[in-house]
This record gives sequence, structure tokens and C-alpha cells, in this order.
Amino acid sequence: MNLRNDAQQIIDAAIKAALPDNAVKKALEGHEFSNGRLLLIAIGKAAWSMAKAACDMLGDKIDDGIVITKYEHAKGDLPNVRIFEAGHPIPDANSFIATEQAISLVQGLNTEDTVLFLISGGGSALFEKPLISNDMLESLTKQLLASGANIVEMNTIRKRLSAVKGGKFAKLCEPAKVFSVVLSDIIGDPLDMIASGPAYPDNSTSEQAKEIFLRYGITFTEDIEKLLNIEPPHELNNVTTQITGSVTQLCEAAKIKCIELGYEPIVLTSSLSCEAREAGNFLASIAQHYNNSDKSLAFIAGGETVVRLKGNGLGGRNQELALASATGIANLKDIAIFSIGSDGTDGPTDAAGGYVDNKTQKLLLDKGMSIFQYLENNDSYCALEACDGLVKTGPTGTNVNDLSVLLIKR
Repeated sequence: MNLRNDAQQIIDAAIKAALPDNAVKKALEGHEFSNGRLLLIAIGKAAWSMAKAACDMLGDKIDDGIVITKYEHAKGDLPNVRIFEAGHPIPDANSFIATEQAISLVQGLNTEDTVLFLISGGGSALFEKPLISNDMLESLTKQLLASGANIVEMNTIRKRLSAVKGGKFAKLCEPAKVFSVVLSDIIGDPLDMIASGPAYPDNSTSEQAKEIFLRYGITFTEDIEKLLNIEPPHELNNVTTQITGSVTQLCEAAKIKCIELGYEPIVLTSSLSCEAREAGNFLASIAQHYNNSDKSLAFIAGGETVVRLKGNGLGGRNQELALASATGIANLKDIAIFSIGSDGTDGPTDAAGGYVDNKTQKLLLDKGMSIFQYLENNDSYCALEACDGLVKTGPTGTNVNDLSVLLIKR
């Protein structure tokens, strides 16, 4: 129970530190907006929180605004701002309706006007005007999600099939200025890839986009190939961008809380990028190596893993990472591993991630449940639910990658 309590305290501290409120306010401090209209557009899982911070600071200086976020992520009305909730990770009709409203809002602006554009992860699905049919977009998105393609690869494709991604939305705002504040959810903070870079010049190429299709064996139509050959804008003259918040901040907050709880923390990486099962096995192997330690240790990793779908179960990358580590720590002493998405939603579930310890495998075996079989069916949610291993935070209001931690308590 102490391990579980420690894990929850680390999770709470890390998420609190990664909330965008102070980061957005800091980005706006001292920024002078011109005398024209000031429009606010916020997209992504953290859109409401970012917009709330901007509204608190700018008040009635904001003439009009739109927030587009995931279902159940808005937390109330905001002054002079219309709020839309839409589909993620697959765009839906509300994604398209909300995006059309945003496009309409920025029409007819002049050089004295400014669009305050607040961007967070999840924007690729939530902010969308596709150049292909809705059915084709849904099918392609599902194939990419199931293939194991990482977020950069997915967004390289998405921006070429969209009227607003890859710098195209910034072009629609011309001649108005765009001041973009970005909450990063991608390792290395590539501004052209976060939410598929709607207000940032594209740094990828058409050849790279085609190669991704070939790498994962995804077929594409003649219409898609034509769009892949059209390069998004490689230069924008009306945009100023400031990045705020990242997975590094998440790891640092976890490190500080671990010290407070009596652990000696080691940050392994803030750029974890591999299959979720591999990451889980890796953390378990570290636990095996340090099982005889005479002091409490915490190994911290930030980043974003992927899941290659083979089954039809329910789960997410963080749940799969945690469950995959359970066998490797089964016979060790006072050891736990947990992994969570900072946005509070892991895959298409109501859980942020998963928690396991050295007792998890036995709990499941006593119920006649095989960890291997549940992993093979990508059904980590049901396995973790059966052993009280789900971590649920609800929507957090931020989105800066994932946090995975191994705790060795002595």
C-alpha cells in the first residue's frame, strides 16, 4: 500500500507541475498586442486550460475566440469564447464543424489584427478540415494507429491530407499576425509536428510521407498520392512561436517528489520511444538488477511508446507498458512500476495508465488470468482492472507525453 501511495503522490506532483496555466501566463507576460482585433483559438487536449489562463490574463482584450478540445475536457464557460468538444484520436463530425468555425473566425483580418493560437497535443485529430473523404480519413487514421507508427510519422501524413495542418492555418490568417503558444507533447519539441504544425513551416518532405506508407504496408489511393506530392508551406512570415512545457518538466517534478519520499531518483531518459512492451520489460530488467539494493531507488523515464495492435482488447500504451513489466518483477521485493499519460487518458479508455507491483502476477494467476494472453489481445485494461491496477486521474488539462517510473522501496 505504501508503494501505491508513493506512486499516486508522484503522479499528482508531476501532473500539477505540467499544468499549462503558469506557462501560458509567462508566455504572455510583456507581449504587446497591436491595436487591432485580438482573436483566441485554442486546440488540443489542454486547449481549455490554456485558454482559461489566457482569458484570466487578457480579460476583455480578447474580442472573440474558439476552443476545440476532446470530449469531457472542457471545464466551464469562458468569456467571449465558444467551446467545442470533438473526437480523439479519430476526428469526427464535431472536429470538422469546429474547425470550419475557426476558419470562418479568421477570415477578413488585416495587418493590425492578431490571432493568439494556443496549441497542445491532440490537435491533429481535433483541428481538422480533410482534403479526402471523412470515411477515407477515418480508415487511414485507424490503420496508422494500429501500425505502430510514431506520432511524428503519423503527423507527416496528416498534414498533407489537411487544409489546416502543416502551416496552412497560419496562411489562412494572413495578413494578420499569429502569436502561437505551444505545449509540447512530442519528444524533442518539433514545432512542425506538434498538432501537425498548423502554424509552423513544414520540415518534412513528400518522399518521407510516401516512405511511411511503404514502411507500414499501408495502401494509398491515387487521390492520396496526388496530395502527398503537394508540399505544405516551407516558410511563414506572419507567425511568432513560443514553446512552453514539455516532458522534461514532467520528469523533473517526478524526480523532486521522489526525493521528498525518500527515494534516490535516476532520470533514465526524457525521450523514451519504443514499443510499450519493450519499455515495460526494460524497466523490469532494471528492477531485477537492483533488487538487492539497500536503499530506495526510483528510475524515471519520460517519452511516448507505441503499441502494435494484434488483438481486439481494450487498453493503451501506458497500461500495456505496466502490464508487460509485471512478470519480470513478480518474485522481487517491494517493487512497483507505473506508467501514465499526462493528459489523463491512455488510449480509448477512462484510465491514465497502469500500476503493477511484485504481487500483480500472483493476483491475476489466482483469478485464472494469463498476463501473456491479455497482452497478446492488447487487453491490458481488463487485466489491470481485475487487480486494481488502473490509474485514473480524469482529464488533467495538460498533455506533455507520458511518465513511467520504477520504484524500489527499502
